[in-house]
Amino acid sequence: MPTSVESKYKGLIFDFFGVLTFNMVEVISYFEDRESLPRGTFLRAWADPRGQELFRRLELGEITQTDWNAGFASLIGVAPDNLMARYLHDAFPAHHVLKVARQARAAGIRTAVLSNSLGREPYDPYAGFDLDRTFDAVVLSEEHGLRKPDAAIFRLTLDTLGVRAERCLFVDDSERNLATAHRLGITPLLALDDVVAARRLRELLGLTDA
Repeated sequence: MPTSVESKYKGLIFDFFGVLTFNMVEVISYFEDRESLPRGTFLRAWADPRGQELFRRLELGEITQTDWNAGFASLIGVAPDNLMARYLHDAFPAHHVLKVARQARAAGIRTAVLSNSLGREPYDPYAGFDLDRTFDAVVLSEEHGLRKPDAAIFRLTLDTLGVRAERCLFVDDSERNLATAHRLGITPLLALDDVVAARRLRELLGLTDA
């Protein structure tokens, strides 16, 4: 699909969780309701140094998803069995943003997913998204021993795409990750709502809504 105006951007990088999926605050709230947990339980455990360490090690591939299931379950007081699948049950595709990703790629813009990964076994959160066919590059933290907001994984993604930082957009729901992108010269875009994010991306990339 051609662009309606010439865009200065030649590369487009997407975070996965909360950008290509439903908003993660909502996903977490639904999880807590299903597990009969008080609202805020998950995020308090995530902010706990023990929770932070579990996520850090999982995202770097230092522990397995099963290890994370056991460790995080103990922090929030639930059963560990396939906890990641239960947690991400409502992380459905953000179709508006995914449509823009396909349009951008069809217009000749190089596209990538840059994700702090949460493991792929026993539950694969990327299954069903067909990322390898939809994007030019998929960079998962566990495969490289690097994670956002480390600048090195942004540079790796730029190198993989073959696009200079100043010609690239980065879409994320984390201001900390966006700050790193900005320091590298990448244009950051905060995405908390998929409809709003999709509209803003079309404006920046000169894409029509069709």
